[in-house]
Amino acid sequence: MIKYLGSKRTLVPAIGAAVSALPVRSAVDLFAGRNRAICMARFMAGMLRGSVKRYGIADLKAALSYMSALGEVDPNRVGAIGFCMGGSFAVAWACSDDRLRAIAPYYASNPRPLEAVGRICPVVGSYPEKDFTAGAGRALDAELTRRDIPHDIKVYPGTRHSFFREGGGAYDKGAADDSWKRVMRFFETHLGTSPQAVKKT
Repeated sequence: MIKYLGSKRTLVPAIGAAVSALPVRSAVDLFAGRNRAICMARFMAGMLRGSVKRYGIADLKAALSYMSALGEVDPNRVGAIGFCMGGSFAVAWACSDDRLRAIAPYYASNPRPLEAVGRICPVVGSYPEKDFTAGAGRALDAELTRRDIPHDIKVYPGTRHSFFREGGGAYDKGAADDSWKRVMRFFETHLGTSPQAVKKT
C-alpha cells in the first residue's frame, strides 16, 4: 500500500481496520535515508512528466521483491493501493512491473503517453468529480475499455480530492465506503483465494 501523508509513506488511519483483513501488507517509505526535499522534487518531476520510470519506482519494485520472497506471501496474488501521488505511483508501477496482479488508485494521474497502460494489470480506480484527477479517471477508463483490460473506474459525483481521508475536510463517507467495497470485491476477483485463481491478462 502506498500513501503519502505528511512526510512519510504510511497506511491511512481511516482504513487501518479494513486493511488488517488483508493477509500481508506493506507501506514503503520512499524517503528513507534521503533528503526529503530532493525526493519530493524528483517525485513531482516524474509525476508531471508522466514517466513510468519515475524516481521511486525502483524502490517499490525492490520492496515487492522482498515481500514476494517471504514465506507467507503468494507472489501470484500481489496488488497495490495508492492515494493521490501514491495512486499515480501505483499506476506507473503497474505499467512497468507485471508482478502486480491488480491495483487500486485513488485520485491518481495517468502516465504519458496514456498508451503506456497497454501492459497494466486489472485496475479498480476511484476519482472525485470535483478534482483535476476526474479527467484522468475518465481517460483511463476509456483507454482500458479500448484495450479490453479488466477495470472498474468510478468518478464519485460531488466529491473532492481526499474524499477517502476520514477526518479531512473533503471526507465523504458514502463514497469512501463504496470505493473500499469495490476495491475488496475487485481484489477478491483478480487476486483470488488461491494462486490458480489468478490469470494475468
